[in-house]
Amino acid sequence: MTTAPPTHEPPELAARRAARLGGADGVLDPQAVQRFIVEQLDSVDLDGKSVCIIVPDATRTCPMPLLLGAVHRALHGRASRMTTLIALGTHQPMSEAALARHLGYAAGRLEETYPGMTVLNHAWWDPETFADLGTIPAARLAELSEGRLAMDVPVLLNRAVVEHDVALVVGPVLPHEVVGISGGNKYFFPGVAGQQIIDVSHWIGALITSAEIIGTTAITPVRALINEGASLVPADKLAFCVVGESGSLDLHSVSFGDTDSAWANAAEVCAATHVTYLHEPVRRVISVIPTMYEDIWTGAKGFYKLEPAVADGGEVILYAPHITEISTSHPEINEIGYHCRDYFVKQWDRFKHIHWGTLAHSTHLRGAGTYDAETGEERLRVKVTLATRIPEEVCRAANLGYLDPDSVDLAAAEADDETFVVPNAGETLFRLR
Repeated sequence: MTTAPPTHEPPELAARRAARLGGADGVLDPQAVQRFIVEQLDSVDLDGKSVCIIVPDATRTCPMPLLLGAVHRALHGRASRMTTLIALGTHQPMSEAALARHLGYAAGRLEETYPGMTVLNHAWWDPETFADLGTIPAARLAELSEGRLAMDVPVLLNRAVVEHDVALVVGPVLPHEVVGISGGNKYFFPGVAGQQIIDVSHWIGALITSAEIIGTTAITPVRALINEGASLVPADKLAFCVVGESGSLDLHSVSFGDTDSAWANAAEVCAATHVTYLHEPVRRVISVIPTMYEDIWTGAKGFYKLEPAVADGGEVILYAPHITEISTSHPEINEIGYHCRDYFVKQWDRFKHIHWGTLAHSTHLRGAGTYDAETGEERLRVKVTLATRIPEEVCRAANLGYLDPDSVDLAAAEADDETFVVPNAGETLFRLR
């Protein structure tokens, strides 16, 4: 994997600056987690300061009520103001009922559980949401992206972050198809960022390809761009980066420090706990998508995490009987469908007007392939099939296969030597050894 210019601190050095509770082996006692969070925040000068707490939406698994409860306990009476901001990226806003479940309070009674705290969805659809932090010049983007793109990139960020003294990121670190390992400054960009930097960062990742970038702990070109944007954030940037046990709400570790060091420290644990190595490529996968993913836009993670381990000509079936649509927020994906990277690159004038983040998502789900511009032939390495409630004609129109979810027998599939069934797909990465 290529790395960013040497002006960025190597992750292995940054990781040493963070404090950590736990590690790759075993899980933590919840009370120990709470004590660690309180102790770490007690050691930081936060008295009289306003704090914006940036947390994920419900498409990331973590014990958010435990974490936020400890943060609130440490800050209540010290911080002049507390705002919890949901890092939606461009996902659907969370309802009051969903926020209450996610954060751990009774709907409509936030003040009783978290006195003095305000909770906000990142309103990415509203231009008034954003503060302008400046511009990353074209020459600098060319350097960060290793020559892949050269254009000025406006850096817009949710003004709630800018209007607080401290930005405190609280959330999990996982293998990620765009950046390598998620978390840290990624909660700013794309978590609470404007469309331009989201599009540019995601398209750089797509040009590299998901299969190459996913799971690496290096400073990838996308991470380098995110870090560059984060350097313009005026608030002090701190983070609790957690690594959860796959399939549960237990935690392996909690890392604390600035957003760079806490991320690098947690990424080391993530690489040891959330990457499963297979000895042979698999030909047929049934990826069981959890209900926390409400559409294919988010549930596609069940493909991203499997693609590197699938044989040429193999098939990944996304089994999600609860999903009824491809995207709740991005209808344009239905118009362009799902295609490999070169399908767009070799027809750039035809597609460049579409949000590049949407194009990137398309390539991530369709995976590796080739496109011949002269013949119009697209050849794809892996077959992608939806076993959802999305109608067959919609799946076919989007260049995806269709399977009636009622025809899927998971018990029989698990007993079939030719089929690899992955429960709770979407967070653990599978690779070939």
